[in-house]
Amino acid sequence: MIRIIYSWRVEPDNLEPFIETWKKTTNAIHKKVTGARGSFMLQNDEDTKALKTIAKWDSLNDWKKFWQGSDRGQMQSMHELGERVSVEIFREVDDFTR
Repeated sequence: MIRIIYSWRVEPDNLEPFIETWKKTTNAIHKKVTGARGSFMLQNDEDTKALKTIAKWDSLNDWKKFWQGSDRGQMQSMHELGERVSVEIFREVDDFTR
């Protein structure tokens, strides 16, 4: 398993539309794309413009196939509402969340 951590900057006026767009986008990817295991979103408590979306994938190869294919266009509407600051890839060592 891997986790992809996307850092975003979203202006207050775009926050609610961004969240709704992210919900639709991440659920569609989870349903349609091989290896996609879903995602969750975090908002910085002090800097509310700073968001993280953390996606879980079966493998780095599955994620790379997604980015090389046409499905990545599903994220375009998120880019129209917020600025993606960075993308980081982490291998999941263990997960004790429920």
